[in-house]
Amino acid sequence: MSKDLSIVIPVYNEEESIPELLEWIFRVIDEHKIDTEVILVDDGSTDQSWPAIQEHAKKDSRINGIRFNRNNGKSDGLQVGFNESAGEVVITMDADMQDSPDEVPELVRMVKQEGFDIVSGWKKKRHDPISKTLPSRFFNMVTRKVSGIALHDFNCGLKAYRSEVVKNIHVYGEMHRYIPLIAKWSGYRNIGEKVVEHRARKYGTTKYGMKRFITGFLDLLSVTFVTRFKKNPMHFFGSIGILSFLTGFVITVWVIAEKLYRQYNNLPRRDVVDQPLFFLALVALIIGVQLFLAGFLAEMMIQSRSKKDEYLISDRTKED
Repeated sequence: MSKDLSIVIPVYNEEESIPELLEWIFRVIDEHKIDTEVILVDDGSTDQSWPAIQEHAKKDSRINGIRFNRNNGKSDGLQVGFNESAGEVVITMDADMQDSPDEVPELVRMVKQEGFDIVSGWKKKRHDPISKTLPSRFFNMVTRKVSGIALHDFNCGLKAYRSEVVKNIHVYGEMHRYIPLIAKWSGYRNIGEKVVEHRARKYGTTKYGMKRFITGFLDLLSVTFVTRFKKNPMHFFGSIGILSFLTGFVITVWVIAEKLYRQYNNLPRRDVVDQPLFFLALVALIIGVQLFLAGFLAEMMIQSRSKKDEYLISDRTKED
């Protein structure tokens, strides 16, 4: 059954915040009379998060709880939430209560009335130590330059989407940071931004450390490559492979031609195999062939691949 709004919340060891967060969400949506479902995806929590979700789902039919068999990561949590969502607008938020549900009505309005495909939250004033804010600003600056999307905070968990967007993109690995980028390259270019309240963490501890900034840049390279070349990897591998092969071929011909010229004119000469340049040319030839074959194999895999979800759901509060 279609809803006005789906709120997707990945959960990992947030048992203390769940009751308060749900109470806050329903207070806001009831006040604004928004027909809403709340999808809580337990990402293999080791505390009492899942029993808390089950308890609240029994009390309120608007809650849909889904539990992973193990910890898969935030991206898989969002993806299964997107798959399950029935709302015209889909909003994502974190379960740690650092995102304010009071932002929900305005986010819904911006998508429905202003026609945005995506509205991304911007935590302009953050309640985080400088050890997190400075790397985050640098990370966002680099992502803006690479993606061409003028957002200040790509990593903000509070975002709103038209349903069509989340149904036509696939989020995996740690690519949740780059959903606006994935959406843009899928044709959804009307991306807006809203300054949102960032609250200090009330319960528990952060699940992310400095490691995420290193992996974040690797993920940026990955999503840039995959999005641009996933349908035609031969364009990438083949182009570099041909360039490498031609470079090696030209050098090889030049080395051999030079020897023949010197031999014909009785000039001093070295054997071809005594010249390091010849071996560099052979390496370039081999690498060129390998890259071309890699592109060819990637094209074959794309033609025969089958989509398969890698997460395993062990329980849910609503049956299909």
